[in-house]
Amino acid sequence: MEHSAIVLAGGFSTRFGQNKALLQLGTKPLIMHVLDRISSVVGERIIVVNTEEQKKQLQSIVKSKAAILLDEYKTQTPLAGAYTGFKHVKNEYALLLSCDTPFVNTDVARLLLECCVNRSAAIPRWPEGYIEPLQAAYHAESAMVAAETALEQGKLNMSAMIAYLRYVRYISTLVLQQLDPKLYTFFNINTQVDLKRAEALIKTIKP
Repeated sequence: MEHSAIVLAGGFSTRFGQNKALLQLGTKPLIMHVLDRISSVVGERIIVVNTEEQKKQLQSIVKSKAAILLDEYKTQTPLAGAYTGFKHVKNEYALLLSCDTPFVNTDVARLLLECCVNRSAAIPRWPEGYIEPLQAAYHAESAMVAAETALEQGKLNMSAMIAYLRYVRYISTLVLQQLDPKLYTFFNINTQVDLKRAEALIKTIKP
């Protein structure tokens, strides 16, 4: 069974003064770390951006490794980008990822997709209850309908979409630690400190 991946890359970071997808980490931009890591997991990769300028910038980097779509809602929220991705994927199930998580773990990604079969979603959940909707697997059609419903009601966060999904399977991060002991798969880059830490980690974390 082939799967898809949707990578959200439309945000403009005021801390970095540019789209985080373009930040250089090691020898390549953040977006390429994500795409390269999931290349063995999915057959289709889609990037969702907000503007034509972002699309042009990424096309010059990504080339044929992924399709790049413009966010149809123009609200600059992850939910809107997710809706666009779910609407256009070719496969039944899709990973939803953020462009600023360069250490996406392929074993974790595969497990989420496996756990999503015959479900509307498979979402990691921390022991305290916090969930990771931007590193999860979804039944694309169900998620698209749920996202559209939330957006039409003016609800712009991912939890609003998830509230409209039935048969969600939550996967404990304690389980995921068996595959990724330090859970670097969830490490995201929000600050210069994060970027410096990622530069150090990239030398030790397997591709």
